[in-house]
Amino acid sequence: MEIQGTGGPTGPQPIYPRLAAFSVESGSAVQTGAVRDQVEISPLGRMLEGIGRLPEVRHERVEEIRRQIADGVYETPEKWDAALDRLCDEFRGW
Repeated sequence: MEIQGTGGPTGPQPIYPRLAAFSVESGSAVQTGAVRDQVEISPLGRMLEGIGRLPEVRHERVEEIRRQIADGVYETPEKWDAALDRLCDEFRGW
C-alpha cells in the first residue's frame, strides 16, 4: 500500500476550488455586489470589550470608603448636594 499524503495522488486541493482560482490584479476594479465577509459582535462581546477599557480599581480607595460608610461619616451634606447636582445635570442632558 502506498500512502500519497493528505492531498491524494494529485496533491493538496483547496477547500473551495472555484474561489481559489479568483485573483484581482493590481489596478483592476472589483465588482460591487461581490460577497463580502461580515463580522457581528454579540452584546456580551461588546460588554466585555467595554469592561476591558474601564480604569483599574483602586482597592485602597474602596476600603477607605467602606470604612467611612461603616463609621457613618461618608454621607455628608456636601456630597449629597454634589450628587443631586450631577443627577439634575444628567436629566438636563449636560
